[in-house]
Amino acid sequence: MKSFKTQSKRVLDLMINSIYTNKEIFLRELISNCSDAIDKLYYKGLKEGISGLTRNDFAITVTADKQKRTLTIADNGIGMTAEELENNLGTIARSGSLAFKTENAEEMKEGDINVIGQFGVGFYSAFMIAEKIEVYSKSYGSSDANLWVSEGAEGYDVIPCEMDGHGTKIVLHVKPDTEEDKFSTYLEEYQIRSLIKKYSDYIRYPIKTEVSKYKEQTEEEQKDGMPRESYVELETLNSMTPLWKKNKSEVTEEEYDGFYKDTFFDYEKPAKHVHVSVEGNVSYKAILYIPTKAPFNYYSKNYEKGLKLYTDGVLITEKCAELLPDYFSFVKGVVDSELSLNISRETIQQSRQLKLIGANIEKKIKSELLDLLKNDREKYEEFYKSFGMQLKYGIYQSYGMNKDTLIDLIMFKSVKEGKFVTLKEYTEALKEEDKFIYYGTAKTVEAVKSLPQCEGILDKGYDILCFSDDVDEFAIKMLGEYLGKTFKNILSEDVSSSEADDKLNLENKGILEEIANCLDGKVAKVKLASSLKTRPVSLSSEGEISLEMEKVLSQMPNGGEGLKANKVLEINPDHAIFEKLKKVYVENKDGLKDYAEILYFSARLVSGLSVEDSLETTDKIIELIAK
Repeated sequence: MKSFKTQSKRVLDLMINSIYTNKEIFLRELISNCSDAIDKLYYKGLKEGISGLTRNDFAITVTADKQKRTLTIADNGIGMTAEELENNLGTIARSGSLAFKTENAEEMKEGDINVIGQFGVGFYSAFMIAEKIEVYSKSYGSSDANLWVSEGAEGYDVIPCEMDGHGTKIVLHVKPDTEEDKFSTYLEEYQIRSLIKKYSDYIRYPIKTEVSKYKEQTEEEQKDGMPRESYVELETLNSMTPLWKKNKSEVTEEEYDGFYKDTFFDYEKPAKHVHVSVEGNVSYKAILYIPTKAPFNYYSKNYEKGLKLYTDGVLITEKCAELLPDYFSFVKGVVDSELSLNISRETIQQSRQLKLIGANIEKKIKSELLDLLKNDREKYEEFYKSFGMQLKYGIYQSYGMNKDTLIDLIMFKSVKEGKFVTLKEYTEALKEEDKFIYYGTAKTVEAVKSLPQCEGILDKGYDILCFSDDVDEFAIKMLGEYLGKTFKNILSEDVSSSEADDKLNLENKGILEEIANCLDGKVAKVKLASSLKTRPVSLSSEGEISLEMEKVLSQMPNGGEGLKANKVLEINPDHAIFEKLKKVYVENKDGLKDYAEILYFSARLVSGLSVEDSLETTDKIIELIAK
């Protein structure tokens, strides 16, 4: 027995037990090796003008024998001599494919040859599921065949053997099952089919395996209840040509939609697809999909973002998160590029190329969303109902760093028109001298309309944006302004200020201060606000923390760390309630406290805040009514 040509058998042990984390990728690695062997022979045929070597002449077969517990992967590619078996399989981490690519790089481009291997370790992944491996190989043009056989780190043998035709046949003697690993599953037809479709669907040569089928029955046989006769048939399992490598003109809308539904398990059509082919500093092909609806777990911790990443048609990772920013995490798709992979090809190395692809994809997604917004508003709004919150969260999460990417994609319901408007559309309706973009925080447009301050703003001819998501106001705080216009909450204390009210507040300073004292620090101040129109009372706030922000913060695990809005109790000077308050203030100053607390109670309810001491306050209301 010959020892592996490395420093020690420990290196192979490392290859088998440490580099690969996912056992099932062994089949991907072996099929990729078969594809490389075929590509090398196809290239030889092109270079030397050998007839009879067309792509249609090649195939890879995968065969399982449950009784013998063997899995065989065979190709009719270039094959190996005894010396090549020694060099390629007897020397760990020596890649014959990489050497081939290096020596023939320019000619391979012209011949459309796609050799995959890089590191020369993929073959050894088979030891994760096999206790013994036999490799029968016969080099093209040679009359001699040889068998390479090994049971692992102890070493290997190369001996002459008999073999029909050129190519390589790898026989894996599958390990016995254990409590932790059911190796027998790799001999099951369903598992073989699943792994080929998952990892090697776009290998450019047919991958064939025996598939169980049933013969059609006659009506009489069906009536008699006869069991259907089964048989096996060699069937090609892989698609071979990826959709993203076809020209756009060759792919129909039905094919794009079908690929999306089958690949990403969505029963609805996507809002839009993007077929990308980029050459230059960064080269890749991709198909990106913008879904219409969010999956059930999209806004949960369990959701994983990422695009399927392929290299030369071989799946590397199901979800490459690095290719998508969080705010575009809803995008589905596939990307195919020759990237620098880690040695196991299970993950990618952090590379400049990967970052360039990610940046390019980000720009493409923004461009396509803007195009959808402009040319198919109805479809964009449907998309936005599902994913608008994610776009707004992207502004907040980055402290406004991504605002240039996202600002023109976000929308809010218009209180005046009852439909979605963009910030640009809102500002275009303003006069040059107008300073503010007004907004109100509530779950619906109708709820914003019910806010006491809303009536006065609308009467002045201004529109109001409905901020219905918890993140909205926090995100807008990160923006500060848009096209020179400042965002203004209609429940901000300064919105209701006027010179006439300032005069009234000064004239009624005594009663207003007394009401504030009665509330014992619950409000920062009490003021008169004629902008309330027909409403008797309301709450507003001053400072950076609004009433809605306080409400959202209080629901967080840390309770917002005590962050509170500086509340201002606003009273309508033209409402009968103010006349009542003045009368009580003059006739029974001590009785003003009950009225103050009831007004504060009412104002909190109107503003959508939880009510403090509700039982005590309702008792006071009943008591006053009973008088």
